[in-house]
Amino acid sequence: MEYYFTDRGAFMRMADRGEFLEWAEFSGHLYGTTRAFVEQQIGASRDVILDIDVQGARQVKAAIKEATAIFVLPPSFEELKRRLKDRMLESDDVIRRRLEIAKREILFYRDYDYIIINDVLDHSIRLLESIVRSGTATPRRQQSRIEEIIASFGGLA
Repeated sequence: MEYYFTDRGAFMRMADRGEFLEWAEFSGHLYGTTRAFVEQQIGASRDVILDIDVQGARQVKAAIKEATAIFVLPPSFEELKRRLKDRMLESDDVIRRRLEIAKREILFYRDYDYIIINDVLDHSIRLLESIVRSGTATPRRQQSRIEEIIASFGGLA
């Protein structure tokens, strides 16, 4: 995972120019995924997994219709709260805001293609891997290879 940092003014200019596939502000901080990075990875036939919120997922799905959206649910609200506190990465105020957002966002699970209930980490990872693997078998993902194979048969009749 790579992060790039810039100041608020530069970030907003990038957003105004449409350089982000998705972006949002949380706790006074701006976060975004550049369109160029995602397009470069897709162009190199690489899978791209974004760890983004509901707002970001909506932006991605609007821009890339064939994107696969996976909603990761904690096994309970209390477990989410425990996990956030145990990480000790954020203040109590930030954790409180994250939990309030989670209460609102949980109902958007219906808008996603897949749901992973993250109760047992190893199982959740295997589910994610299977979802990603199944996506590589779609005609859209294999189009150039399919065209090569068809050409080897002498093209379409």
